[in-house]
Amino acid sequence: MTLKEKYRFVIAYFLKKSPEATTELLFDNPYQLLVAVILSAQCTDKRVNLTTPALFDAYPDFESLSTASQENVFSLIKSISYPKSKAKHLVGMAQMVVQDFGGKLPMTVQELMKLPGVGRKTANVITSVLDNQPNMAVDTHVFRVANRIGLVKAKTPLEAEKQLVKNIPKDLIHLAHHWLILHGRYICVARKPKCEVCGLSEVCNYYRKNILKS
Repeated sequence: MTLKEKYRFVIAYFLKKSPEATTELLFDNPYQLLVAVILSAQCTDKRVNLTTPALFDAYPDFESLSTASQENVFSLIKSISYPKSKAKHLVGMAQMVVQDFGGKLPMTVQELMKLPGVGRKTANVITSVLDNQPNMAVDTHVFRVANRIGLVKAKTPLEAEKQLVKNIPKDLIHLAHHWLILHGRYICVARKPKCEVCGLSEVCNYYRKNILKS
């Protein structure tokens, strides 16, 4: 099977199985999504969704968060991983959005990456979810799944991102990001992938090398 054929199979599978895949983070506007994504680093979406309602009640927008103390933000997110650094990032992010972008969230990867707490992965998530931009955020799930299946041969997230963007139709990249994340979260899990219920096993390098030969 060629790489092109493999991509064609995987895309067809997910288009049928999850045609409207989206993030599991709960949000109502761009501000809330950015805050949630920053909080989700090395933390589960479930935990983030339990934490953000109180934070959003206290600080409903960039303006209010920009005037918050890091201590108050910390007290609201202390159940999240790395709450001290994230509290600092959240306040700094809001201050920069207010001061440098007129209180409106910028919508390019380059501008977003200027914000405290926002790296390339987060910027790709924001632009793809909010604006359907063809940007591929590569987290641990995407990196694992893409390498296991054989969609990429990558040693870094950036290498994986470039290979995925090159081979996935532009209008599907924002969907493919969620396909791979959710597949990694529920099926192709890190320690013991559920190959017996995976619809991609027939084109998967990991399955062929580790399951069929075992």
